[in-house]
Amino acid sequence: MSDHHDDDRPGHDDDRPGQAGHERLDRARGLARRHVLSIGGALGLVAFSGLTTARALARRPPRTGAELRSKVPLPPPFQVPLPIPPVLKPVSTTGGIDRYEMTQRETAAEILPGVRTPLWTYEGTFPGPTIESRRGRPVTIRHRNELPVPTVVHLHGGRTPAASDGYPTDLVLPKDWPGSARGHHGMHGMGGMRDPRAVESRLTRDYTFPLDQRPTLLWYHDHRMDFTAPAIWRGLAGLHIVRDDAEEALGLPSGHRELPLMIADRAFGDDGALAYPALDPALRERPGVEEPYLAGVLGDVVLVNGAPWPVHEVDAARYRLRVLNASNARHYELEAVTDDGRRLDLVQVGADQGLLAAPVVHRTLLIAPAERYDLVVDFSGVPVGGRVRIANRLGSGRTRDVMAFRVARKARDGSRVPRVLSTDVPSWRRSDAVRVRDFSFRAGRMGGGMGGGHGWLIGGRPFDPARTDATVRLGDVEVWRLVADVHHPVHLHLVGFRVLSRGGGRPLPRDAGLKDTVALRPGEAVEIVTRFDGYRGRYLFHCHNAEHEDMGMMANFEVV
Repeated sequence: MSDHHDDDRPGHDDDRPGQAGHERLDRARGLARRHVLSIGGALGLVAFSGLTTARALARRPPRTGAELRSKVPLPPPFQVPLPIPPVLKPVSTTGGIDRYEMTQRETAAEILPGVRTPLWTYEGTFPGPTIESRRGRPVTIRHRNELPVPTVVHLHGGRTPAASDGYPTDLVLPKDWPGSARGHHGMHGMGGMRDPRAVESRLTRDYTFPLDQRPTLLWYHDHRMDFTAPAIWRGLAGLHIVRDDAEEALGLPSGHRELPLMIADRAFGDDGALAYPALDPALRERPGVEEPYLAGVLGDVVLVNGAPWPVHEVDAARYRLRVLNASNARHYELEAVTDDGRRLDLVQVGADQGLLAAPVVHRTLLIAPAERYDLVVDFSGVPVGGRVRIANRLGSGRTRDVMAFRVARKARDGSRVPRVLSTDVPSWRRSDAVRVRDFSFRAGRMGGGMGGGHGWLIGGRPFDPARTDATVRLGDVEVWRLVADVHHPVHLHLVGFRVLSRGGGRPLPRDAGLKDTVALRPGEAVEIVTRFDGYRGRYLFHCHNAEHEDMGMMANFEVV
């Protein structure tokens, strides 16, 4: 078992300022941000001031975005029980395929105690119901759209044929939506951008997922072009777990000691509704957010499985925590701390795309939007009645807390964390690559054809669904070099990848295993290697800061 502690290793303590250091850094950033605002909006603190500033900020992740403040009284932390999302039952399991039906509809739920909050949901719950699958056993899900806007469903991390991958223009239109939605594709109303390959359906669509992939935690969410961020914010997200016999034979904690944890920040208006600074609150015509939030929307309430700062009773035993950051823009640095200040190890056994080769031990763990970490935490050393807080070292005020565990009882524990977790993590090397590509993720002007406004760009260009940005051959191994101005969690559809390097140096301990989302820090260059296998067709890569992707930071690759 590795003894690496992510960003907590000897010699790195002076890279981590205390609270006073954060306050000085925040004041400095505030001055820089006000200067940027004077020359064209909150976008691109670094795009206008150069990568030197970005590298200076890379020592500690700054906030990416602006925080909304709730206007209703918020509950104290660690009072609301942790909900566990229900597992959806298939309507049919014949013919070797599990078939599900899911309705997207509006509802209201009690997220804050005593307050009803309108939501857009899958099957009336937030998060949506969890789907449990077996490796290699196909799943078909019929989605029915009873919401007032078009939707698209993407299974994030799925090895999925292009027709079911949830391309942003492959819309499911509501029953009464007037005509086609193709004319609505255009960043911030700047253009009549059309996609000749879009496949629209009305009311329902069947998505087929072969699930020929390693067991892991996936998640599904709305991916509608220009409106992904507000749709996820309103509740359109859920979990999908893939399992297999080999993983289950390892002896990792299971049953009630395996907990899915979807972390997401939100803010609430004075009427209890979710606050979001959309330019068009109906999410029908005009995409985008108000100017202070162009770099990302942050909430002041941390939800786990849809509950604010929840608490969960546990045995004095090992637990497997399957953590997803489903926030639009907020990054977290997680730690597990007892009430007497002792930190418990976060033993990482899996990444975005499944089990690691061997465990990696962290004391704190950074997690960017859309990343998943599979962790084992041992509560056996905590006395009965003791509490363990999951804290966020990047938060301030109420966002410094995430959730808590209360040790309720002594118990037998037959689980283990084996030294070898898997032997099928791909071993692609730099020398296997047939080509190297470079992509920059930066703020900038959308270009004359896009009205000249500011947006978030890949390779200096905003997203165009009709343009192919990279053509790759099925089976080829490639190295991609990604460079950022500010924080950008970069996600590739279809394939998992290995992180080869950061800033010309070695990957971080948290980069271990097979990933599908990598967090680029300000001014940082990251190299990844992958094999483009599975299926031919058109796929996306994009920033998973949801506001960034809605404002142009997506690109196409075509597998031929």
